Amino acid sequence: MLAPAAIPFIVAPLMAFAVYRRVRGSFGRQPIRTKRMTARVVIFALVACFAMLSGLQDIRLGEGALGGIVLGSALALVGLRLTRFESTPDGGDFYVPNPWIGAALTALLVGRMAWRFLVLAPVVEGAAPMAAHTPPPGNSPLTMLVVGLTLGYYAAYYAGILLHHRRFKRLAPAV
Repeated sequence: MLAPAAIPFIVAPLMAFAVYRRVRGSFGRQPIRTKRMTARVVIFALVACFAMLSGLQDIRLGEGALGGIVLGSALALVGLRLTRFESTPDGGDFYVPNPWIGAALTALLVGRMAWRFLVLAPVVEGAAPMAAHTPPPGNSPLTMLVVGLTLGYYAAYYAGILLHHRRFKRLAPAV
């Protein structure tokens, strides 16, 4: 059986790898891979649905997730307007995302998760909460808002890239 003190040593490298992949995908020219992007849209949509199920536990959590998904989808429209699309003579299609939006979303998500970890670390270690204003263990509406913002942004952004790519491919032979 795994000791509770060892869990951060296992989870931290996995989270660092996930953040590295997210940051790497937010900068520079990215190839358009329709199958991977379709899978990402489906996965992000499913995770967003599961995040909304947290509203069954506490309605404020569901409201936070829904608000984040709506704001993230609106931000994706801005991100799509700022995205450059490129095509190479050999038939490769690429997009260049706006690095500021991806970096801001990643920093916001990592910062919020780090804050929740620091706040909940004494509770996980078995210490009693220090003050009455210490949040209860579990999610908070603000955390769900940030998670929903990230999920909504990337689901809508990748769906928008796929729509733009399909439209571009349809019009390319006519030109």
